[in-house]
Amino acid sequence: MKPVQLKSNAFWVGAIDWDLRNFHGYLTQRGTTYNSYLLIDDKVTLIDTVKSNYYDDMMSRISAIISPEEIDYVICNHVEMDHSGALPRLMEHIPNAEIITSRNGQKGLMEHYNADWKIRTINGTEKISTGNMTLNFIPTPMVHWPDNMVVYMEEEKILFSNDAFGQHIATSERFDDEYHLDIMTEEARKYFANIVLPYSEQVKNTLEMLDNIDIEIIAPSHGIIWRSNVPHIIDNYRQWSGNLTRKKTLVIYDTMWKSTEIMAKEIASVFLTRGYEVRLLNLQTNHISDIMTELIEAEYICIGSPTLNNNMLPTVSAFLTYMKGLAPRNRKGLAFGSYGWGGQGVDHVHDNLTSCGYEMLTPFKVKYIPSRDEINDMKKKLIAALE
Repeated sequence: MKPVQLKSNAFWVGAIDWDLRNFHGYLTQRGTTYNSYLLIDDKVTLIDTVKSNYYDDMMSRISAIISPEEIDYVICNHVEMDHSGALPRLMEHIPNAEIITSRNGQKGLMEHYNADWKIRTINGTEKISTGNMTLNFIPTPMVHWPDNMVVYMEEEKILFSNDAFGQHIATSERFDDEYHLDIMTEEARKYFANIVLPYSEQVKNTLEMLDNIDIEIIAPSHGIIWRSNVPHIIDNYRQWSGNLTRKKTLVIYDTMWKSTEIMAKEIASVFLTRGYEVRLLNLQTNHISDIMTELIEAEYICIGSPTLNNNMLPTVSAFLTYMKGLAPRNRKGLAFGSYGWGGQGVDHVHDNLTSCGYEMLTPFKVKYIPSRDEINDMKKKLIAALE
C-alpha cells in the first residue's frame, strides 16, 4: 500500500496490522493500524512511528515520498511502543534528526530505550515553525499516559490527536467517508471504553481546549482518519467523557447449574417492561472488553454470580476487576445470584459495586434452584425499586 495524502503536504505513512486480535487485554476483532504521518516543508517532520515489527512498512512509504535522511524532526506524542517501537531503528538511520516530545516523553524514551538521541522537550503549549507551516503542541497528560500530547497543524487545520478519537480497525481505506461510519463509531466507542474511560476528566479538559481550534481533519494514532465526520466524533467524546447514561441496563452473569441464569433472564424481563434497552450478557460467551463497550452508556449494571468456595465465580471477579480499573461513574448497581449453603458470592459482588460509588439496589439471593414464588417475589421487589 502506498502513502496516502491528507493535504498537499501531509501524508499517512503508517502500517496496517491485519492480524492483531488482542490489545491491552481487549479483543480487536478488526485488527488495527499504527498511524505515522509525514509533513513536507522546509523542515521535514515525522509524527510518531509504528510498532517495531512494522518498521520496514513505514520506511517504504516514507521512501516513496522523500529520502528518509531528509527528516529533520521526529515528534513523539506518546512513548508507548505501538507508537515509538520503530524509533530506535529509525534513529540509527537518521541520527542527526531531532526528537520533539514532552518532558515526560523524554523521560519515558530514556527509560524505554536508554539511547543518546537529540531531544527537544515541549513545556506546556508551544509552537514550532517548519517553514510555511506552524505546529502547535498541546499537552494532554493522562489521555492516557503522563507523556501524552497532540499536535495541531494550523495552516492545514489538521489535529494529530494521538490516542484520542482512535479506533482499532485494519483496512485499506484511510478516511471516514470511505468506510462505514457506524462501524467506526462502534470501534471508537470500544476504544474509549477500554482505554480512555478512566481519564474522562482529562478528556473533558482537552475538548474544551479544542473548542478554540478550527479542525478539518482529525488524524489519530490508530484506525481511520476523520475528515467528513469531525463534529460527530467530537460530540460522541463529549457524551462518553461526561459519563452520560441513557435508559439502558446490562445484566451480566455467569452460572453453574443455570439458577443464576434463570434469575438473570427474569431480571432482564423486568427492565424490559419498564422501557429499558437491555443487554443480557453471559460472561462465558461475551468478552469483557465488548461488555465495557455496552456499559459506557448503561444506567444500570446488574451482575450475577453463584457462590464458589465462599466467593464469586472467577469470571465475575475478573470482570469486576477490569471494570473497576476503567472506573465508569454515575451508575446504579444490582447484585444477584444463587448459592448452595454460604451465599457469600452475591455479597462480594454487592461490595464490589458499592465500592464503585454506585447507587445500589437490594441484592437478590436464591438457594439452589429458584422457585416460581421466589422469582415472582424478586420481580415484585425489583419493580417496586424501579418506581
